[in-house]
Amino acid sequence: MITYLKSLISNAPVNLINYAEYIEAVLYHPEFGYYMKNKQKIGGQGDFITTSNISDIYGRIVAKWFASVCKYNDLEPTFCEIGAGNGRFALSFLQEWENSIKSPLNYIIVESSPYHLSLQNELIKPRFSVTQVNKLDELEPFEGMVFSNELFDAMPVHVIEKVNGQLYEVMVGIKNESLYEEKIPLTNSSIYSFLDASRLLLKEKQRIEVPLLMEGMVKDISRVLKKGLVVTADYGYTNEDWKHPSRIKGSLRGYYQHQMIDDVLEHPGEMDITTHIHFDWLILKGEQAELNFQSKLRQDEFLLRAGILKELKDHYDPNPFSDVSKRNRAIMSLIMPSGMSSFFHLVIQQKGINGNLFQE
Repeated sequence: MITYLKSLISNAPVNLINYAEYIEAVLYHPEFGYYMKNKQKIGGQGDFITTSNISDIYGRIVAKWFASVCKYNDLEPTFCEIGAGNGRFALSFLQEWENSIKSPLNYIIVESSPYHLSLQNELIKPRFSVTQVNKLDELEPFEGMVFSNELFDAMPVHVIEKVNGQLYEVMVGIKNESLYEEKIPLTNSSIYSFLDASRLLLKEKQRIEVPLLMEGMVKDISRVLKKGLVVTADYGYTNEDWKHPSRIKGSLRGYYQHQMIDDVLEHPGEMDITTHIHFDWLILKGEQAELNFQSKLRQDEFLLRAGILKELKDHYDPNPFSDVSKRNRAIMSLIMPSGMSSFFHLVIQQKGINGNLFQE
């Protein structure tokens, strides 16, 4: 990886690349990128964990909710998951659909990682039939739902910082096999447009990540969705949140063997890199792409409205290792205020429907 980065940087203007180029290389390079390698990334033996890897409850609840949305909004049941990882969410969704919904379903996975595609095939097939594509533009427009879980937080971002009243873009260079940062005066007009539209005024010494690639992804999603919902589960901040003093260093972080790493130039190609997404920008770009904002809910709020409490078994089992006890603990872990769900939000956008999404 370091040899590739050295070549990339040495061939760049003034021998520097921006953070978006760096993240693209270390996460998505076909051979050296973190997500592309044949290496476990999710779970106890990986670098991070996701909601769907705690329990199958998450996928099962979303399946039941999606069936209800289709029924009450006259939607064709096509469910498109972008970035399905090891396939555990898809498996639990499909199992629930088979067990309780029992109607035709078209399940689509958009996945660029060959390693994750192979994991999905091992886990899901041959029991279930799914369509797998590498990119959204391989799909014909459809009705249904586009769902992603921690997709946008892994997209490449630019990094800017305010120093002595002037805005700089933080760049990446290399010297003697070591990566380093260097700031250059900000000239990217798209970044200035983002700041103006978001009404973000950086404080002195404040850093922030700029998700210029988000707009293209939102447009691609809208282009492929004729009618239905877009549900984005992720962690992030509103424009007001970004103004809080605790955000002054931005949110760019690495995760390596379940340890948070502040310096994302460490372990290139061997470490997950993530940022908190800009919720207001996601909503704004959605509106401009005909994806109308419906709601933003904390993940625990969403699960409660989608009916997770109905899944709790109301009888006592003294055996803490029984399936009933394990299932109930998993449910409680997803809805407790101090649990993992409190850090995530679901942004729900709709196109061509105006119905009630929660039958309460």
